[in-house]
Order: sequence, then structure tokens, then C-alpha cells
Amino acid sequence: MCFICERIDMIKSNTNPYFVKELETGYVVIGDNQHFKGYTLFLCKQHKTELFYLEKDFRTKFLEEMSITAQAVENAFHAEKMNYECLGNGETHLHWHLFPRVSGDIETYGNNGKGPVWWYPMEKMYSDENRPSDTELNKMKSQLLYELEKLL
Repeated sequence: MCFICERIDMIKSNTNPYFVKELETGYVVIGDNQHFKGYTLFLCKQHKTELFYLEKDFRTKFLEEMSITAQAVENAFHAEKMNYECLGNGETHLHWHLFPRVSGDIETYGNNGKGPVWWYPMEKMYSDENRPSDTELNKMKSQLLYELEKLL
């Protein structure tokens, strides 16, 4: 079973502490690591590897719900810009990474803290120091859920 499917099974068994909300085509979850405060994932309910493998109506709804989730992330975490990532090289199950960005959120040289998320060292981005406490996680989930429900 793939990692994303395992996370979805945790949601279904009520054991995924990062779960925020189930939508028609996917699940909204806060990212395990929070260098980019509010980093969120949108996990597709169907185990597919490519957007074009989704049935047209489902795909359209999936993209719409991802966009709504991104807007809720922006609102909840006061992003200046949203970054979207759907690669699938590590985990082939369709999922979106939604990064709320603010000025100076990455250390760069000569770019005033501006640049893509992958300019930030992965070992720092995914370090345990960037894991939210239970209190922080609950607050983030509440903020995001509030914004999602306003948009849905």
C-alpha cells in the first residue's frame, strides 16, 4: 500500500492527527512539518498516478476543491502568495502540496528571501523542529477548517 493510501486509512480510522476535512474528491490535511506555516496537502480519494487518469467530472471537481483549499489556506495563514506542487515522483498517488508563502520565509543569497520552496534545504524543511506541537496543530486545523467551511 502506498504512503498516501496509508494516511487516508488513518483518516478513515480516526487516527490521523493532521486531518482537517473530507471533501467530495479528497482529504485536507495539515503537513507534518511546518517551516512554511500553514503548509497543507490535498489527498485524492482515488489512487491514481496522473490527473488525466481521473474521470473528467471527478478531475474537474478535484481541481476545484484543491483551489478552494488553497484559498482557505491563504485566508487562514495570511499568505502573500500560494505555491502549488503536484509532482508524484516520491509518492505516485495524486496529491497537492499547498505552500503559503510570505516574504523572507526562505534563506537565499541576494534574492531577499524570495524563491521556490525547493531552494530551502530539505533537511531543514523536514526537521523535527518544524513539527507543530499538539496545541499549535489544533489551532492550525481550527483556522483552516473555519476558512474552508466559509468557502464551501
